[in-house]
Amino acid sequence: MAQKLKDTILNPILKGNPITVLVLGICSSLAVTVQLKGAIVMALSVTIVTALSSLVCSLLRNTIPNRVRIIVQLVVVALMVILVDQILKAGEGTYAIDKQLSVYIGLIITNCIVMGRIEAFALGNKPVPSFLDGLANGIGYGLILIVVAFFRELLGSGTLLGFQVLPASYVPNNLVILPPFALILLGCIIWVHRACDKDLQEK
Repeated sequence: MAQKLKDTILNPILKGNPITVLVLGICSSLAVTVQLKGAIVMALSVTIVTALSSLVCSLLRNTIPNRVRIIVQLVVVALMVILVDQILKAGEGTYAIDKQLSVYIGLIITNCIVMGRIEAFALGNKPVPSFLDGLANGIGYGLILIVVAFFRELLGSGTLLGFQVLPASYVPNNLVILPPFALILLGCIIWVHRACDKDLQEK
């Protein structure tokens, strides 16, 4: 049992990362990674929504008729997204970030990772493992977002979290802040991940 829980937590972060292995959640990884601060908030938001949605759907799994399960899942996920969005709007230090992310917070409802984990795991497992699975998948997703944002902000603006890191003489590379570079960087991360893990290599 302990080993199974350990695999549930570690697999989405390492071997079965939802972005680098399953190639899910790509759109947001391109859209919200221009600045590190926005990527961190997005990562935390998706992690919270995925974990809580999986927990609630697991608790309800034996009471949801199969013909309406998708509708119920969408309602649960939408509720969690609204709660996260309202918390961001209410926070004095997070309101500006919420405005910056704008529509992308609402689009968490359609994120493949959230719905995918509910369908693939939460509906067939108990609440605690489902919560941990959602949490781990959110963390795995968030780590990739943060890595991409780290390089995009550093090379594209010379800053990290808004603080100047590179010398004032550094000329920002405008290509880095464009979505195509995010796709290139993400492709490099996927390549490195698959090169390091022999199980992911095609034979």
